[in-house]
Amino acid sequence: MTQPAPHQPPSPPPLPPTVRLIGAPTDSHSSFLRGAASAPPLIRAALRSDHSNMAAENGLELGTDILLQDGGDLPLREELGDFGLIRDAVASAARAGAVPILLGGDHAISFPAVEGVCAAHGPVDILHFDAHSDLYDDFEGDPHSHASPFARIMERGLARRLVQVGIRTLNRHLREQAERFGVETVEMRDFAPERVPIPAGPLYISIDLDAFDPAFAPGVSHHEPGGLSVRDVLAVLRRVAAPVVGADIVEYNPGRDVSGVTAVLAAKLVKEIASLTSGRPA
Repeated sequence: MTQPAPHQPPSPPPLPPTVRLIGAPTDSHSSFLRGAASAPPLIRAALRSDHSNMAAENGLELGTDILLQDGGDLPLREELGDFGLIRDAVASAARAGAVPILLGGDHAISFPAVEGVCAAHGPVDILHFDAHSDLYDDFEGDPHSHASPFARIMERGLARRLVQVGIRTLNRHLREQAERFGVETVEMRDFAPERVPIPAGPLYISIDLDAFDPAFAPGVSHHEPGGLSVRDVLAVLRRVAAPVVGADIVEYNPGRDVSGVTAVLAAKLVKEIASLTSGRPA
């Protein structure tokens, strides 16, 4: 006589994903105005403000459905070692199973941040929102300028695929660089959310706040009219199904903000990107 199978206890539910915020307060590689170094605490304050809550638009909540760690601000000193500190902090978070989200700082931080993610996951795909392609080979004598991080990333083979969205400042050199590196560029003049190719991942998301039209994000150093709306960017992010392994939100300059609206936008982006780390619908 066949014996009944022993009762198996139900499997425990999977642990929620963990996001680690890492402040990178530096703007030493900015080419026009400084000020982005003071951004990380203001983004955190907007994220925690009682004016809103911790829910993303898909219904997932930071602190409940997604665990939130705050790694604080890195002790950056505008020295050569700063990139190493950023790289190591990101790699440590990724190896611990967390998804690092960097709060810039200028866009120069994306190069060491991607290096850190790649140290844990290998080469990644990148979805990059910006008014500028940041592909200069050497901007004004600074190869690590905030106008050059994606040139450094691509020439080192850190990204298998780079999709840039909202670009509206391409000159001849930048077009040549995009062709050289095989960058997929969705210029603002051709933008529609459904036209943005979404890489398969593992995916790194980089959002320069000047990707948005200045009407939505006045708190940036480089005002470039004719940009993305908040809903445009959210519509693209909603299409992301790839595993997100890292992200940055950069170029918030509080000195040019109006009533803190750009800080609030940056905080919303933290929630929306964090919600993508779950790999599941709400």
